[in-house]
Amino acid sequence: MTSLPVQQRLGTQRDWIWRGWQTRYTCVRSAVSSSTPLLLLHGFGGSIGHWRHNLPELGQHHTVYALDLLGFGASEKVTASFGIELWVEQVYDFWRSLVNQPVILVGNSIGSLVALAAAAAHPEMVSGIVMLNLPDASVLELPPLVSKAIALLNPLTRSTLALTKRIVTSPLIFDVVFWLARHPQSIRLFWARQAYAGKIAVTDELVDIFSTPAYDRNAVKALRAMVRSTAKPTRDYRAKTVLPTLTIPILLFWGLKDVMVPPQLAKLFVKYNPNLKLVEIENAGHCPHDECPEIVNQEILNWINSWTGDRHGVSETRNLTLET
Repeated sequence: MTSLPVQQRLGTQRDWIWRGWQTRYTCVRSAVSSSTPLLLLHGFGGSIGHWRHNLPELGQHHTVYALDLLGFGASEKVTASFGIELWVEQVYDFWRSLVNQPVILVGNSIGSLVALAAAAAHPEMVSGIVMLNLPDASVLELPPLVSKAIALLNPLTRSTLALTKRIVTSPLIFDVVFWLARHPQSIRLFWARQAYAGKIAVTDELVDIFSTPAYDRNAVKALRAMVRSTAKPTRDYRAKTVLPTLTIPILLFWGLKDVMVPPQLAKLFVKYNPNLKLVEIENAGHCPHDECPEIVNQEILNWINSWTGDRHGVSETRNLTLET
């Protein structure tokens, strides 16, 4: 990994006004004009900065865009009706305005959900998908009796959850928790320990990337709006519904030490689409692109080459991953 300051690794950052809201994106332009562009979508609480170890390397072979989803990073903190579909619309409008040729969507966590939904909603936009874990439990194979019990309990649980959410997101409780949680030391001790398998990747730079946006104006209001949101998508974007309909290449990474989304889910996704390639990384947690960027970057480039035949100087993958 390079020792260059983070801003020098993030390409050319620009503001883009979407529906009257200020959003942030960056672009690293490759000299290889014929290659397929990449569009990177961060996870919950993330930003463009979370791709600082990926943008320089991927940008040598492909033009790479990275976007701060509305409410995150340097994008405006608003009280919109948040949900996967809103972010899909943002991504699609960004693509139509500034890219306008098929891209490979690369997402981490919630960014993976957005990428999958975008491929279903706007197939003309997407030529392939890379997902760095996928937090979607729809593929869980539950025994029939358990499924029936859940169905019977659903009305009761929905009302209980709605009440709990309303209480927890009241300013008296939510704002205090937010102010404590956004402190750099809290991020280092609690969130990072859950998201990362080891301590080496949890640097001051990483902590700063996650803590700084939380001090933006209206950050607490935006997060409260996300948690409270009752926005329902107009179509079914669950993985078990979308994956069987996609005919594009799909690459799924999973850190085997991910404690936020169980690695056992990974193989279930493979059953829903024969075009899906799974790469499991032994010593990575929830953010393998940041914890093991050399492996992830090389695997992405080799995977693209495997179905485009356009090498652009890509070398063979080192034997550092476990594949299925």
